Amino acid sequence: MAETTAMREQLERRLTALRAEFEAGQRMLADLETRQAALRDTLLRLVGAITVLEEELDVAARDGGPRPAGEAADARRAG
Repeated sequence: MAETTAMREQLERRLTALRAEFEAGQRMLADLETRQAALRDTLLRLVGAITVLEEELDVAARDGGPRPAGEAADARRAG
């Protein structure tokens, strides 16, 4: 009988440890997903900024120089 009780206690301790490890893994996964979303947003902003600058450089190369900031914004809205 003592063996059965000892075995049960050992299994219960292991179950508790596994549950704690699982919960820690879930928290870590949630944190990584949050960080991934933030990084994705940053990359999208960077792509947008790169696109605008590339367009400005293309216009400058065609027209012989950069346009004043107001004209560049107007051209993007019209384009």
